[in-house]
Amino acid sequence: MDGSNCELSVMSGCFYLDHVGDVLLTRNQHGLSWKCLDSSDCEGTTCLGIGSWENTETEIKLSDIYAVEFDSYGLVHSPKSGLGHAKECFRKRLLTTQQMYRFTVHGFQTSPKEPCLWKLAAFTFGHMDLQTCQSWMDQLNYTLIKDVERPRNLLVFVHPKSGKASGLKIWETVSKIFIRAKVNTKVLVTERAGHAFDVMASIQNKELHSYDGIIAVGGDGFFNEVLNGYLLSRLKVPLPPSPSDSFTTVQSRGSSSVPESGDGVHESDQKEHFPLLHDSVQEVMNFRTVNGSCQGTEDPDHPFSGERPRFGLIPAGSTDAIVICTTGARDPVTSALHIILGRKLFLDAMQVVRWKTTPTSAIEPFIRYAASFAGYGFYGDVISESEKYRWMGPKRYDYVGTKVFLKHRSYEAEVMFEEAENAKASPLTRSKTWPFRSTTRSEKILCRAKCSVCSSKAEDGNSIRASCQEKTRWCRTRGRFLSIGAAVMSNRNERAPDGLVVDAHLSDGFLHLILIKDCSRPKYLWHLTELAKKGGEPLNFEFVEYHKTRAFTFTSIGEAESVWNLDGEIFEAHHLSAQVLRGLIPLFASGPEV
Repeated sequence: MDGSNCELSVMSGCFYLDHVGDVLLTRNQHGLSWKCLDSSDCEGTTCLGIGSWENTETEIKLSDIYAVEFDSYGLVHSPKSGLGHAKECFRKRLLTTQQMYRFTVHGFQTSPKEPCLWKLAAFTFGHMDLQTCQSWMDQLNYTLIKDVERPRNLLVFVHPKSGKASGLKIWETVSKIFIRAKVNTKVLVTERAGHAFDVMASIQNKELHSYDGIIAVGGDGFFNEVLNGYLLSRLKVPLPPSPSDSFTTVQSRGSSSVPESGDGVHESDQKEHFPLLHDSVQEVMNFRTVNGSCQGTEDPDHPFSGERPRFGLIPAGSTDAIVICTTGARDPVTSALHIILGRKLFLDAMQVVRWKTTPTSAIEPFIRYAASFAGYGFYGDVISESEKYRWMGPKRYDYVGTKVFLKHRSYEAEVMFEEAENAKASPLTRSKTWPFRSTTRSEKILCRAKCSVCSSKAEDGNSIRASCQEKTRWCRTRGRFLSIGAAVMSNRNERAPDGLVVDAHLSDGFLHLILIKDCSRPKYLWHLTELAKKGGEPLNFEFVEYHKTRAFTFTSIGEAESVWNLDGEIFEAHHLSAQVLRGLIPLFASGPEV
């Protein structure tokens, strides 16, 4: 075999590819490619000479390579052949196979049927000259090291009891990939509820800056715990207005129940639109902080004044909606590769402020952040009841969900939401044919890798609260609701393949407010059925209100109250307000391939 030839950024040479045969290997600025050779292509080498392999080209991008290892001196294997006419050639191949110096390129492969599922792939190249192998390996490793987006040091939190209590086992499996990629990990296995929160809240910024990212091995609720531990002690942004800031004198009339009979639907809830906010209200929205003072967002020792650490999530939970929405696959290996390869996108976050726990309690702002979803009523009852059945594992949600559905509880509440001028949520056209079903279907633009919607404007967190600079108006709806939900992303999962809102985006600066008015069990069951099927239309009902908004407020006005479900965690609130913070969370992911 001849040695490698380097001209500018291009290298080429003849190698023996394990299980394939002699190949011409080429490296350029984009990646590696190889072409199988016959005896006329590479003088002095032993090649297959099987027609089906000739002129076959294969490649792997440098961005898809996570490790290159030297495999010392050893055996390279003959091609795998099932070709009957090649038996004699294959027999000769066995006789001429010999030991060589080898290096292995580790990356991943996808299939057209499952483009989001990344499967480990390894390509071992052999050569009789040690220096040639060493030179190629050094050049490739140097290229990987120059990629500043790839992490070198990570802080990893492992929830051992998450989901099916498989968190530790999952980490033990994927940790081998991190070791091979030479990524240093400091691993903390949590011992109690709130352990990760306490560590993240108390860790010094100097130590935090020594890590390139913070990884959670668990479910959506565990990611929420890690995220809140980081944000609550560091992030300072103006709070959204409380329910009583400017609308205490407005009274609502009627309820949001849905009529059970009749050809037409008569809106019985009272929705009110408020004109552009008064300057004093804008001041409350722009400058109110957790202690009521007028503070800016800059802090000399504040991590957000510089580069924020990226977060990563390796799925080990019951639902894993965040991972499915950001990588397209509920697969620990795929998520590990997104982290190791330094993939990056930004997620919106929802800042949720509890102003009162009960109607008689004092106003004491209490802040939490959610990365995927906040739900009240049905969603809150399910998460609250399921705490009693943790021993059942993920199956408890199906069992408890059925119980809560049969109880069919609704709750009185008042919801106000900000209506931004550029929120283009298409209103549903009411149908005369179906008294509780709309026939209008609007065009949907799905969020995907390199999404044009998410990449528009600022996606790096610099316009965290974009609506403060825009003219807005507020709307109010009041009545009885089976559920109130606010989605930050689509929340696709195995129970809802399209999610709550199929065209919700990861970083578009909007919350998706879904109000399910009180209705009969059959109607609500129809809604849930649409939610559970691919291509369903769960929002296309008369008893469903859907609004794209940047902020909303909630007040419970009935005797019976539910709790809020924040990313799978219980949150009690009588008065609550929330706002979207665009692009707040840097994440190791590249988005789903749709």
